[in-house]
Amino acid sequence: MKPWIAALLVSAALPGASAAAEFPAERVIAMASGDWNKDGTQDLVVVATPGEDNGEDNGIYVYLAKPEENRLTLALAAPNSVWGNLTMYGQEPELAALANGSFTLTTKNDSVGRDRWRQSLTIAYRNFDFIVAGFTYSSYDTLDPNASSECDLNVLTGKGKARGQPFSGKAQFLLLQDWRDDIGRAACGLDN
Repeated sequence: MKPWIAALLVSAALPGASAAAEFPAERVIAMASGDWNKDGTQDLVVVATPGEDNGEDNGIYVYLAKPEENRLTLALAAPNSVWGNLTMYGQEPELAALANGSFTLTTKNDSVGRDRWRQSLTIAYRNFDFIVAGFTYSSYDTLDPNASSECDLNVLTGKGKARGQPFSGKAQFLLLQDWRDDIGRAACGLDN
């Protein structure tokens, strides 16, 4: 990891964050680095807790590198937008960098209750902003093997596959900060 990325995790200012201006490393749940804007330098995405137990969800923060200044700058702050926690195994949010310069944000419930699910958003940098390019969802009931759902949706084209059947819907260009999980679930017909 580059020294300036490590320095960011120790303390960085987060405009728009609901907690204090300090962003200590102990609030970081997940992180990934990759070249989001394809300028040849490593950028960073972080999922962090809100800092206080105030009922808010975690936030996602995306940073773009400014190598000439030897620092990262905040490109997107979306506090209270990522479900999950570290106190319950199987509910930790995950981030992963993809080879094409996008990244995935995965939320899940792999451990509590009979309804288990996993959801991944593929996030890409387009037109100087971060958009949701893909939505993948799967669920199952631990007591009913016939009660499962799955969907893989290309949000940009509206085409996907749900419950083993291809479908075509509305193509959408949605900014990450405007995304709501019910958008993907509705497009996949999962709420029916």
